Amino acid sequence: MARPYNPGPKQFVFAVGDGNDQKVSVGDPQEAYVAFSAFFRNRDSESYTIEDEPAGQSLVLMPGRGVIARIEVAGQRRSEYLEVDRPNRYLPSAMLFFENGYAGLDYFGQWFSDLADLDASPETRGAARAATITTEAAAIEEVARIWVNSGIVDPSNQYYVFFDSHGVDDDRAERAELLGLIECLGLERVDAPAEAADGEVWVRTDKRLDVECERWS
Repeated sequence: MARPYNPGPKQFVFAVGDGNDQKVSVGDPQEAYVAFSAFFRNRDSESYTIEDEPAGQSLVLMPGRGVIARIEVAGQRRSEYLEVDRPNRYLPSAMLFFENGYAGLDYFGQWFSDLADLDASPETRGAARAATITTEAAAIEEVARIWVNSGIVDPSNQYYVFFDSHGVDDDRAERAELLGLIECLGLERVDAPAEAADGEVWVRTDKRLDVECERWS
């Protein structure tokens, strides 16, 4: 899990590439989030960068491409990319970055090291992501992450409901990954009730999943 935030003050640079960078000094993540929210909403740009220079880390929001990038240059440089399927995901990603930097976004979604990987279909990306998870513990953790982001427990406490109230065209990559992990773990998928949204995935409760979901809740 992410480490606790190191109390401030901390300095960040907000930029959109027009030379009018905004440097802020903040005492906590919430203060940073409020400052960046105003910066984000008051500009119309293809991309927005948050840079933590002392840590050697950056977050780049690219609404024009539907992508988020996280970059770490301290030590061995690494970059990862995430496709964004809903506009309301950008600012939450910034909050996670303010709270815990690069590592704070570990569980935010399906990260890929090559931007070109995002050109594949959501189903291909989801299946590829599932194939990289090779241990039961990691698979259970990933299933719990997907559930925490979008799921509920049904009122009978017999089923985990993933993608609650979502349509079938939403979360396609995450759904493809989930289905692969369900099969790998031997979890029991059941038919959703007739009144359920067509994108929901219902899975019978399992002790392994109960423990992990409780930890995430």
